[in-house]
Order: sequence, then C-alpha cells, then structure tokens
Amino acid sequence: MSSFVETDLGVDHRFDRALRGYLGRVAEAVGVGLESCTVDLDVPVSAYVALDRRLARFPDRDLALLWDEVHGWSAAIEAACGEDLIVLAYLDGDDVLAEPAAVARFLGALHAADHSIGRPDPRRLRRPGDHDDLLARLT
Repeated sequence: MSSFVETDLGVDHRFDRALRGYLGRVAEAVGVGLESCTVDLDVPVSAYVALDRRLARFPDRDLALLWDEVHGWSAAIEAACGEDLIVLAYLDGDDVLAEPAAVARFLGALHAADHSIGRPDPRRLRRPGDHDDLLARLT
C-alpha cells in the first residue's frame, strides 16, 4: 500500500510554527520559557505570555504580555475577579512583530513606571487574517 506524503502543510500550520518560534524568542527576552506562552489561532490570532513578576503598584495581581495580530504587544494584569485582563499599556511602534528586545524594554519601562515606550490606547497596525505577510517575516 502506498500513501501520499504531503510536504506543504499549508500556511496555517507553517504560520503556527513560526509564530511559536517568535513567541519563544520574546519569552526568552523577558525571562520566561515557552511553557509560559499560549496561542489562540482564531482570527484575530493572539498570544498570552505569563510572567514571573508583578508590578509594584499591583502587587497582588499577575502580570502578562498579550499579543495580537492587529495591535501587537500589550501588558495586562489580571482583574480582581480573575476573569478578564486589564490592559495597562500597548507597546508604541508600527510593527506588530516587534523585536524581542523591544518587548523586553517595554516590560522594563513598565516596571520602572516609565510611560515613554508604551501608550494607553491600541494602534491598528494591520487587518486580521491573511497570514502570508506575517509568515514571510517570521521565517
């Protein structure tokens, strides 16, 4: 019996793998491992990076980095009820795939209460879906 071996797994599979590689680099830059990351491949694609540290002004709330394909990176804390996340700031810039070092600087600035790298409102950096352009940049 013979079977066909598919060599091109499609854009979605390749995008998922490439995005996880990018998240791994960002996670390393902020001092956590890939096990701290989750990805949601629904449109818009998004990711969550759990952090091992908290902000001094919110000592009882977990801190996380969030990413989505429309707005890029943001930092958030868990709400007191434990259900939703409260976004504190968005990484300012024009690249939805910011360099891992830039994400680490953003997080460092947030810890230092320096608001020069972040912004309070999100910028729409791209339309959701059609991941060919992101895939090309991630690989």
